[in-house]
Amino acid sequence: MSRSYVFLACAYHNSPGPGLELLAWFALNMWLFLRTFLLYYHGPQYYYLHRMLGLGLCISRASASVLNLNCSVILLPMCRILLAFLRGSQKVASRKMRRLLDKSKTFHVMCGVTICIFSVVHVAAHLVNVLNFSQNYTEDFLSLNAANYRDEDPRKLLFTTVPGLTGVLLVLVLFLMFTASTYAIRASNYNIFWYTHNLFFVFYLLLIIHVSGGVLKYQINIQQHPPGCFNPNKTLQETIPEPKVFEESFPEYATQPFPEGLAETDSFVQTKFERICTEEPKFQSHYPECPTDTKATFGVHIKIVGDWTERFRDLLLPHWSQDTEILPIFHQRHYPKLFVDGPFGSPSEESLNYEVSLCVAGGIGVTPFASVLNTLLDDWKCYKLRRLYFIWVCRDIQAFCWFANLLCVLHNKLWQENRPDFINIQLYLSQTDGIQKIIGEKYQALNSRLLIGRPRWKLLFDEIAKCNRQKTVGVFCCGPKEISKTLHKLSNRHNSYGTRFEYNKESFS
Repeated sequence: MSRSYVFLACAYHNSPGPGLELLAWFALNMWLFLRTFLLYYHGPQYYYLHRMLGLGLCISRASASVLNLNCSVILLPMCRILLAFLRGSQKVASRKMRRLLDKSKTFHVMCGVTICIFSVVHVAAHLVNVLNFSQNYTEDFLSLNAANYRDEDPRKLLFTTVPGLTGVLLVLVLFLMFTASTYAIRASNYNIFWYTHNLFFVFYLLLIIHVSGGVLKYQINIQQHPPGCFNPNKTLQETIPEPKVFEESFPEYATQPFPEGLAETDSFVQTKFERICTEEPKFQSHYPECPTDTKATFGVHIKIVGDWTERFRDLLLPHWSQDTEILPIFHQRHYPKLFVDGPFGSPSEESLNYEVSLCVAGGIGVTPFASVLNTLLDDWKCYKLRRLYFIWVCRDIQAFCWFANLLCVLHNKLWQENRPDFINIQLYLSQTDGIQKIIGEKYQALNSRLLIGRPRWKLLFDEIAKCNRQKTVGVFCCGPKEISKTLHKLSNRHNSYGTRFEYNKESFS
């Protein structure tokens, strides 16, 4: 018994202590804090909010980003099954990297201390924000104010709003967990430590509710209303007093110059306002966003295979026929409620982060790529993607009707923007029955891109490699296993053009 105790004590004494790894984690937290601070300090979308709240906004959001990072990883070091799997498998080949797993408890404690420190900073900054919301209330920005009137009691804002009340409860739970984690309590009564630490369930539940309050808002119409601009349609005779916090000069990022037509306007206007705008500022809360956050609706595509999906189709579309191309969206009858689980991240999202991407779909496997095409239809300039090869293989012509309109609209949009080479569409039909249904004026852009048979994958890869020398091409596949295996094999094959193919597999589960 004594030998075991001595061995454990020596092992603990000789275990590697905190080193460069912890220092790197500290540096990452500081970088994240500074990056978020500068975003809210200089970001034009937060101009009016920053004028109202001052540095309290920047510090509260910067500390929140650090808290989000540490709260998301603090549980991982305590997942013993995961640690045992990583230590006992070949997933972590390096012995030195496996030894880092022994520091899991140290990393857990460090994340906990970081959460406590930045929670104090976060709470202090928000107390300043609550006070500023009350003192700097202005009727010019009603949707931006958290207060209902000037000099409203800050305690009312703190205890009657969802973020305020949940924030108070989070502080109480965190205080119990932190104090019960001290060595004195753990040594004297381990059960107290154990039960209070299980309050992390309550902590994460409150955290989810806390971030859904949407008190802090950002401006969404910067193009129509450069921050700090002057609206000539708004009368200059308004006598509403303006808080001193809004009397400072306007920022340099308001891009539109003062118009020549107002050159002889009152000198007060010329000195007070540097930019003009066409509408009043509009603000929106930071709520969680679906992949199609710019759309009011989203589509659900179901392949009819078996009695369950057939029955479901009949409920949605009683008078369905083979000639039906799309579901009638508006009908004077009641539909069954449809609950969708998600959205979840998928490999197809990375197709926008390559300069060149090859997307291959088989039948219903086109569904994840429909979201990518919709994103490009909204705006393609903000993404890294500059050339997209889209290959769709189907058995019958009916499947192409799902996204024929989308493909045509995207094709025409890129032609109008003088970017006809941005997307290369190839549609392969393995069965020729009913091919005449897609031929016509409605889908004229797709007629020349509709091919009979199956793709010649090797020639396709050679052509892409030749046209994109020395580049990295992202390959994305969602379809039958045979196509997936072929694409994976060709992606790993060496070519003489120096082109690298990175394979990504999309799957349904």
